[in-house]
Amino acid sequence: MPHKLVIVESPAKARKIAEYLGSGYVVESSIGHIRDLPNSAADTPAKIKDEPWARLAVDVDHGFEPYYVVPRDKKQHIAKLKKLLKDADELFLATDEDREGEAIAWHLLDELKPKNIPVKRMVFHEITKPAILAAAESPRELAMDLVEAQETRRILDRLYGYEVSPVLWKKVMSGLSAGRVQSVATRLVVDREKERMAFRAASYWDLEGTFDAGSKHDQRMFPARLHSVDDHRVARGAEFGDDGELTEKARKAGVVHLDRSRAESLASGLQDTTFDVRSVESKPYRRSPYAPFRTTTLQQEASRKLGMSSSVTMSVAQRLYENGYITYMRTDSTTLSGDAVNAARSQVRELYGADYLPDSPRVYASKVKNAQEAHEAIRPAGESFRTPAQTGLTGEQFRLYELIWMRTVASQMKDAVGQSVTIRLGGAAASGEDVVFSASGRVITFHGFLKAYVEGTDEGKQKDDAETRLPAVEQGDAVSAASVTADGHETKPPSRYTEATLIKELEERQIGRPSTYASIIGTILNRGYVYKKGTALVPAWLAFSVTRLLTEHFPRQISYEFTARMEDVLDDIAGGRRDRNSELGEFYYGSGDVEGLKTLVNELGDIDARELATFPIGPAEDGVNLRVGRYGPYLEGTEDSAYAGKRANVPDDLPPDELTAAKARELFANPAGEEIELGEHPETGLRVVAKNGRYGPFVTEQLPEDAPKKDRPRTGSLFKSMSLDTITLDDAVKLLSLPRVVGTDPESDEEITAQNGRYGPYLKKGTDSRSIESEEQLLTITLEDALKIYAQPKQRGRGAATAPLKELGNDPVSGQPVVVKSGRFGEYVTDGEYNATLRQGDSVESINLERAAELLAERRAKGPAKKTAKKGAKKTAKKSTAKKTATKSTAKKTAKKAAAKKA
Repeated sequence: MPHKLVIVESPAKARKIAEYLGSGYVVESSIGHIRDLPNSAADTPAKIKDEPWARLAVDVDHGFEPYYVVPRDKKQHIAKLKKLLKDADELFLATDEDREGEAIAWHLLDELKPKNIPVKRMVFHEITKPAILAAAESPRELAMDLVEAQETRRILDRLYGYEVSPVLWKKVMSGLSAGRVQSVATRLVVDREKERMAFRAASYWDLEGTFDAGSKHDQRMFPARLHSVDDHRVARGAEFGDDGELTEKARKAGVVHLDRSRAESLASGLQDTTFDVRSVESKPYRRSPYAPFRTTTLQQEASRKLGMSSSVTMSVAQRLYENGYITYMRTDSTTLSGDAVNAARSQVRELYGADYLPDSPRVYASKVKNAQEAHEAIRPAGESFRTPAQTGLTGEQFRLYELIWMRTVASQMKDAVGQSVTIRLGGAAASGEDVVFSASGRVITFHGFLKAYVEGTDEGKQKDDAETRLPAVEQGDAVSAASVTADGHETKPPSRYTEATLIKELEERQIGRPSTYASIIGTILNRGYVYKKGTALVPAWLAFSVTRLLTEHFPRQISYEFTARMEDVLDDIAGGRRDRNSELGEFYYGSGDVEGLKTLVNELGDIDARELATFPIGPAEDGVNLRVGRYGPYLEGTEDSAYAGKRANVPDDLPPDELTAAKARELFANPAGEEIELGEHPETGLRVVAKNGRYGPFVTEQLPEDAPKKDRPRTGSLFKSMSLDTITLDDAVKLLSLPRVVGTDPESDEEITAQNGRYGPYLKKGTDSRSIESEEQLLTITLEDALKIYAQPKQRGRGAATAPLKELGNDPVSGQPVVVKSGRFGEYVTDGEYNATLRQGDSVESINLERAAELLAERRAKGPAKKTAKKGAKKTAKKSTAKKTATKSTAKKTAKKAAAKKA
């Protein structure tokens, strides 16, 4: 039957839209991108392999024409789409309304090549029935300027990555990658760590007092801090520079820097002082609601409030969007539609009352340069909002929807108002100085939008709803000091970036686009340039080497300003104001005095790889360098230093700013390879030594020089409770006895051993392994204890069939029960026929049947896994069929017999 074919990106989106469009429409997904530039030589077609630009897959000499290929795992799906198109009388390309979605639509059009049927671009911002029906009724043409902009971005990234990455392979380490935005993001993290390394802490003191306003006040006790001494303001942390000294501005202002002795002397001299209220300053406090979420603010707030990484946030938001709960989640706009404003105001009136509703709707202007105002902010979908309880959502999806719902509703509420009060108290110390204390308070008299939502804060900042009450004193009132104590402080280095603050920094510098931030952070983490310590992003020493090479030899391409300007260029291409080829030509070949990328790569000159990977640690006279080696960072002494000829491994999880001169001395004291002799083994007579290795300290036996090559010395890692400083020969002998035979199972007659492995201590009986609680148990556990452990049901492991971690229900396609299991490569969902690995952002706790069905649908669309025939069977079959006298059936039988015999 003739039908209208609608193509979207994901199966979940397709199912939801199909429900709304009904009969007459066939809705199918492209399952993401259907083609791209080839990623490897194996993907490069033979007809372009001899071209000089084949490696790039972009013809840089003829208009930067890209050469696209359909991945092998998508060819079967493309054939399916073409078959559906044959019976279609209309084609709707309904991919997301952003540059990437526009590009996917164009790729579909170019690959499917529909003939004699109208092609329409269908766009919408939410997946609700009214929105989908309206989009089907009002399609538009494909926006080729948006396609051009996205294609330019893709080509820029390919040229940068494929030209610069080989330089890193040659001069830093093989397998590294460079990226137009990822390298700049890495530089931000490295630069922040350099600031921390250069930072010098300053110590400063002030006084903290608790004051009594008298019995006539209900709130009589209140805190205050020293503000000034003899009309000179006391130094605070902000008055110090990164060098640990007062800033020039502070010195000119006459700021006084108190040390411990003077602060304690002042505190002692104020014990009997009576203070008077010098001034009471009251100001109205007003706080307006936050704008609705856009992509970056959602990622930042989900990180602060929910502890979600940016990639998890976007994954969960994608599922909420596809299932019709929120509007499109890749947007830099804070605009709300009229329907959304009415829905939010209706819920304010219903849930909080008319007193919380402003007279007119609030309108938010985007502060983001070149924001796409055609998009809406991220908000609950529909003309009326569902409260979180009404959605039926659970886990991560519920928490993220609740966050979006609260923020949207709060954006249409009244301001929070109150009073801010500052009290100054003065008195004379016994030594004659005039001292002034200051107390600040805030009282919120009408909470307004704060009733619905309070934004999370970064470290050290006060929340908007925080209140501090002070007594209602007046100027001239006398107050007494209940206590006055000296309080010491130390300035702190600049905080490391978290995912939230790095996203904020990238956006403020206008580097990259909101939709790319999650993948950028994911890339620098996965590449090993950055790792997490808690929520902080810490650069690896490898990132220092890479950043040094790029800043020295590709200064323009790694600069923050150039990367931000490229976003303006892409915006201009999207708006039809610039030409794609002209911009690509300037980037690659240069123009005027500006050198292009190709020239920089071809004329690099000599690069001293050793110098790139060498970083001085501590004072120059110490002669200690850190080297970034093939197997990780290590310390090395210079020829004229006390550490000449010595090396010491640097722990992989030691942040660069913690590698001080003192830490370097400590690492040299127990360097890798240096042996601590413990004595002779009482049984073997072999020499036993302890060492520090790449993977931690260990003990080992030393075999005689004439020992056969096949002999291997016994080794044993130190327990976590042991150290090289305290290890004894007795301890070493015990460690070398592992794995230890605990005994034999009387029922199965199998030997039980206690072993220490990568994932901790465990017992092993045949193929059945069981974890035990501590490393010390390896030496003490008895056969009786081991049998008790084995008598319990096996929870997980390779020795027995893995029990489902979670049961989800029946798959809507196969009708089979879907369960979550743990496998060799991680958790996956299965319906018994197809397995689909959980993606980044999915978790056992949060996954539901709908998401599992989506993953299985994607896996099912790829077809059954191809089974590789055994080599022996293939060879025999070929030999058999080569004989002209043999019939086809004889050849098949011979192949089968040969394969069976080989098996």
